This record gives sequence, structure tokens and C-alpha cells, in this order.
Amino acid sequence: MNHIGVPVSDLARSVAWYADVLGIVPNGVTISATNPAIGAVVELENPSMRASFALAGDNVLLELIQYDNPRPEPFAGRNCDVGVMHLCFEVDDLDAAHRELVRRGVHVNADPVVLRDGEGVEAGALAGTKILYLRDPDGIQLELFELPDRPA
Repeated sequence: MNHIGVPVSDLARSVAWYADVLGIVPNGVTISATNPAIGAVVELENPSMRASFALAGDNVLLELIQYDNPRPEPFAGRNCDVGVMHLCFEVDDLDAAHRELVRRGVHVNADPVVLRDGEGVEAGALAGTKILYLRDPDGIQLELFELPDRPA
């Protein structure tokens, strides 16, 4: 995988939020485009967009994209809606990350959940994994994921 593109409503705000809250710092690569050929590729008439790239993890780029034309609609998708995707970031200590997110006033959907077999969950190989969902400034769903310690 090369990169994941995420349309946002305010590029500067999102770049700052992803850097400050998730530690995903821009790598200095930015682009802007108002090109009919690019419009054809993304199926938008007369698009105007700006984007900033940041390294997320060891080898995946996160591309935050602001379209100035056409004006985007606010994000309104639910996790169950077709086409809605979420980004998942692995953390070493989900409880500490949760406390820090709450301290910063970040929207956290609910307290962390540990995946365990039973009570409507068949966790299988992911048993013991902790998960947490949160939202970025545009309401886009993100997930934090802590894998359990496994005996060697």
C-alpha cells in the first residue's frame, strides 16, 4: 500500500490535529491541483484541491485532502454504511491513550473494549485485543488497537 487519502474540510486544522493528537507529522510533501485530467480521474468537474502527506507507521502515507471546488458535504457516514472506512492505528497502551484523548477533549465514542469470546463476540485470534473508536475534527471515525501480549 502506498497511501490512504482522507478528504477533510480544513486542511490546516486537520494537519495540526493529526500531528498533535496522533503524532502523524507531515513529511513536507504537499500538492495542489486544478487540472481537468485529474478531474476526470476523480470524477469531479473543475476540481480544485490541496493535499498534505504524512508518514503513518513505517511505510504508509496518510494524504489529507481539502477540496475547495466542488465544496464538500460534511461527513455523515456511519460505520455500517457501505463505503465508509476507518483508519486503525496500533498503540502499545490503549488505556493510557484513552486517558490522554479524554484529557485533550477528543471525541471518544465509548470506553475501550476488550475482545473476548462470549456475550455476542467471537474474537478468535483477536481475543484479548483492546479497541477504541474516536473521531477527528470532521467526525471521521478512527480506531486505536492494542494487541494482547502473546506467550513466545
